[in-house]
Amino acid sequence: MKEHKKLSVLASTAICGNDISSSVLYVSALAIAFAGQYAWITLLIVSLVLFLFRKIYGEVVGALPLNGGAYNALLNTTSKSMASFAATLTILSYMATAVISANEAIHYLHHLIPAIPIIIATIILLSLFGILTIGGVSESAKVAIAIFLFHLASFAILSAFIIFFLLNNGIEIFIENWHLPTKGGSITNAIFLGFAASMLGVSGFESSANFVEEQQKGVFPKTLKNMWIVVSIINPLAALFALSLFAIPLLQSDAYQNTLLIEMASHVGGNWLAILIAIDAFLVLSGAVLTSFVGVSGLLERMALDRILPQYFLKKNKKGSSYRIIIVFLLLTVSVLLITKGDVKLLAGVYTISFLLVMALFGIGNILLKVKRNSLPRPEKAGWLSILVAITAVIVALVGNVIMEPKVGVPSNLSVFLEYFVPFIVLILIMLNRTVLLKVLLKLIHSVFDPFRKLVLKTDKKILSVIDDINSQEFVYFTKDDGVETLNKVMLYIQNNEHTKKLKIVTAIRNGIAITEQFRNDINVIDREYPMIKIDFIELDDHFGPELIN
Repeated sequence: MKEHKKLSVLASTAICGNDISSSVLYVSALAIAFAGQYAWITLLIVSLVLFLFRKIYGEVVGALPLNGGAYNALLNTTSKSMASFAATLTILSYMATAVISANEAIHYLHHLIPAIPIIIATIILLSLFGILTIGGVSESAKVAIAIFLFHLASFAILSAFIIFFLLNNGIEIFIENWHLPTKGGSITNAIFLGFAASMLGVSGFESSANFVEEQQKGVFPKTLKNMWIVVSIINPLAALFALSLFAIPLLQSDAYQNTLLIEMASHVGGNWLAILIAIDAFLVLSGAVLTSFVGVSGLLERMALDRILPQYFLKKNKKGSSYRIIIVFLLLTVSVLLITKGDVKLLAGVYTISFLLVMALFGIGNILLKVKRNSLPRPEKAGWLSILVAITAVIVALVGNVIMEPKVGVPSNLSVFLEYFVPFIVLILIMLNRTVLLKVLLKLIHSVFDPFRKLVLKTDKKILSVIDDINSQEFVYFTKDDGVETLNKVMLYIQNNEHTKKLKIVTAIRNGIAITEQFRNDINVIDREYPMIKIDFIELDDHFGPELIN
């Protein structure tokens, strides 16, 4: 299969930037609902937390430049079970993002064209972006770039009109709002709840790590920087604009909570500007759907390569897309939409808790990487204080969202999250332990069907064939003159975590790196100590990097 073109800085930023920048449509209103006049402060705090996560993500992905995000970080520092936990959370986050974004996009379009049927149009939109992703990440990137640039241009036009309006009419409304009594009894409580709600405005920041293998060299840290700059400007600015244009009680009403930017546009520029923002909202929320498809495709492909999911999902088309993964994810999102009967706001709990847990696990993965894999080269390092502050901030936001009282008749975030998380994690655990379950099934069949010997023998051979297929898959370990202690840890990991009985130890010897006799002896020692695992030692005249790994 031919090599496909890697993504540039603009393309990569656009794919994940549409998700994170679409938060301007709701996060400012959400922050005002909880923090009132201090909403812009909570959004600046969120920006500070995101700044800390830039180096956390940069260090982990720089050391392990593979798709998978938090899953990849934990897989290389803990066990497959813990990594699968992170993967489940990431999948749930992408599922909720895709369904909510698609549904909200159609609601904005419905605002312009009332005759559109919401659920059918949402299914069509999800299907269109599924097909677009199957067409290849390069083709998807072109659409993402167009949406991203249109979104930034639309917000810039809206900002210009608002600034002109305020220059002519003053900021008396902002001053009046500033002196209103604090909602929730205290400034601290208002900022706490506002911060917890505002952290949802950075969903999408983790997406770039899930398709890093599709990006050109050196692009990943630039995407983090670009996303941070965008949300650090537009979200606090939108909150300041809103507080300068409308009284807080009006901003906290349902109408303004749902379509704040449209109300702002209509107030300062009239109907045409409101229509422009409605079109922008439809497009950028659609772009967030694309982010979900691209991100989940990279994650599930990595899980299939690591034998957690069946190899069936690794089949690619001529464009290099894992189309089977995309089709399954499309069917999942459509089924969730139909199950909720279009009331996708119920998924807010899934989206909230999943995303925040993924960010916290990425920080923990960074700590484990420092402790367990400190010898890995990395282009940048996050300081210990920065990591601890960032993880603490995410945990605070997580606690805030869990204890936040839901509206009357609406289930809590935690209960909705568990309804979706439990079935997902059970399914992943079944896939993770499928050889054990197959062996249990084999014993059960023997005990029940021994009188029917012929049937038992046929079933026996079939299941043993499946187990042999799984165990015959090779585990590849890249090394550079590791000692016998490290090699022994690798063997223990394979014994405890892998189904395979075959190990390839590979060393890249480009630039004259010599293999010592001691290292060869160490491999022979390990080979004798683990007779049940077949070990092959391979020397490659090549550079070590993502291309060699793939």
